[in-house]
Formats: sequence, C-alpha cells, structure tokens
Amino acid sequence: MIEVITNRQEWNAELDRIGAVDFYHTYSYHQLSKREEELPVLLKYNEGQSVIFLPLLLRNIENSEYKDATSVYGYCGILAQNIDPNFKKDNFYRALNTFLNKTKIIAVFTRLHPYIDEAEFMLQNLGQITSLGKVVYIDLSKTLEEQRASYNRRLKTYINKARKLCTVIEGTTEEHLDIFISLYHENMRRIEATDDYFFDTDYYRQLLTSDDYEASLLMCKHNATGEIIAGAIFIKSGNIIQYHLSGLNHLYFDLQPIKLIIDEMRIQGTLQGYHYLNLGGGKGSEEDSLFEFKAKFSKDVKIFKIWKYIVNKDAYKALSESHLQTELKSEDLDKGFFPKYRAPLKSLS
Repeated sequence: MIEVITNRQEWNAELDRIGAVDFYHTYSYHQLSKREEELPVLLKYNEGQSVIFLPLLLRNIENSEYKDATSVYGYCGILAQNIDPNFKKDNFYRALNTFLNKTKIIAVFTRLHPYIDEAEFMLQNLGQITSLGKVVYIDLSKTLEEQRASYNRRLKTYINKARKLCTVIEGTTEEHLDIFISLYHENMRRIEATDDYFFDTDYYRQLLTSDDYEASLLMCKHNATGEIIAGAIFIKSGNIIQYHLSGLNHLYFDLQPIKLIIDEMRIQGTLQGYHYLNLGGGKGSEEDSLFEFKAKFSKDVKIFKIWKYIVNKDAYKALSESHLQTELKSEDLDKGFFPKYRAPLKSLS
C-alpha cells in the first residue's frame, strides 16, 4: 500500500529516518518549486523493515480527467532504506501501480539522483531509465592539494589572479540578496535562458532561509572598488553541496569571479567534512561550453539519468495524438519530449 504524505512535519520526519538525502527531496524545496496547480506529495511504501519514498509533484492534465506526476527541478528520484537483494520489487510495483491507476495518474517522470545508487535498482523493471549525460563533481574526501592538482592549468591561473584582486565573503539576505538577484538575472538574460529560470524575490529569500537544509550565499567583492561583482548560492544537505545558482557582472567577466567562488566553497566544504561538491552538467545535459567550464575543476563525473513511466498507455497515446495532431507508434510514446501531450508546439506562421 502506498501512503501519501503532504504534511511538512510528517514529510521531514520520514526524511530524517533516511538520513542520506539531498535538499531536492525536502518539503520546503517542493513547496518552493511547485506551480500553483501542482500538489507536492511524498509517496511512501513500507514492507517489513524496508521503506521506499518517491517525492513527486502531481498535476492535472488540461481538458482531461487524468493527472500526471513529475519531479522538482534538480536531482530527486527515489529514496530507499533497508533494501537487500531479497526485497520483492514486484510487491512495490503492484502497490505503486494500484495507487497511480486509482489516482488516474497516466505518466510519471523524475530526474534521478546521481549520488544515490538505489534509484536505478528500484525502478529498473518499471518504465524506462535513460542516461542523459555527465555531471561534474569535486571529490571533497580528497585533500585540498589533491583536488587542486586536478584543476585545468588555466583555471589555476584565473583563480590565482582573482584571489589577488578579489575577496569572497558570506552574503546575507538583508545586505546582498537584491544584488545577487540582479547579477543572476543579468546572467540568465545573457545566455537567453527561458522564463523558467527567472524567479521572484520571495523564491530566493525562502531558498536561503529554509530550516530544512543549509544554504550559503557567497559573494565576490572587487578589492579596488568595493563592488560586488559575482555571487552564487550553494545548498548543503547530507554529505553533498549543490552549486545551485550564480551570476556575475559582465564588466568583470574576464576576471572569472565565479571560478574563485567555486574554489572557495570547495575549500570550505572540505574543511566542513562534506563528500561532494556537485557542479552539475551542461545545458540540456550536453557537453557544451558550460560543461567544459565545470570540467576544468575536476575529471570526476557521475551519469545523470531520468525515469519515464507510462502508466495508462491508451490514455497517454490518445492525449498525445490529440495534442500533436499526428498518429503515434507505440515504440515512440516515450521517446523525445515527455510527456508528449505537454510538448511545446512550434508556431506554423
């Protein structure tokens, strides 16, 4: 049987049982990430001492009696405790399918967590798991000297120069939040990011002040002018630090202040006992210029995967064909944009 948890106190209590979770799994991040019509839920399956959690956002499908489910932006996936090789996954599958069909959820999508190994094992016979690309991380269990030895040579030069001209400080919401938002939005406009990457002021404030995890706002100050020229938000939870959002003043682009900020968080995270500083991957999981920027810090990578599951193929196919105005073959239902009935339609004009 699947238990549905929507209460903050219960949600947090269950995550505390697991221990090795990331901030993407937390109640507050789900509330912060959800759109107006979405319902955050933590699905719980219990069998003996074994427990499985699947955090999702439930959504109504427009002009339909059906719903679907997706994950928050970031790395979420499935969480498990006390799972051994004898665990009967078929019982979990039956319970999950019963809940999904009863709730009229016809499709589920979630981004799996690259640092939580149980995810693929628990879902490998249900739906489809697809590898999208690599994410770069700095192994904070290594010494600071070993970490820096993996740096690209030019990266070391940039950081050395930036350390002479700049100082990294811990930002505060009262003094630096508006400055960070301005820098971040400037950065997003420069790379022509979609509207999904722009948030209102309350989003950043709640992100930085949640009690469910520890958030750090690091700012780079130019020593000669005293001007804040770059900033980044890092989120710490469990043994992982996530490089979440960043921005910089384009006038100081050549100084590469974001590289200095990442280097500073690497040092802090190592001294504080964290295991990973996750830098993420490229845009759309491609090995592009953004990926190459991150890969200059480390050769260590994880594979980023997603899980797609069509629960009700007939309803999914009918909605997708109606939306796309074309007939679909069964083997094409979970290829490309998922779910297909939410695919953006290009203007024909």
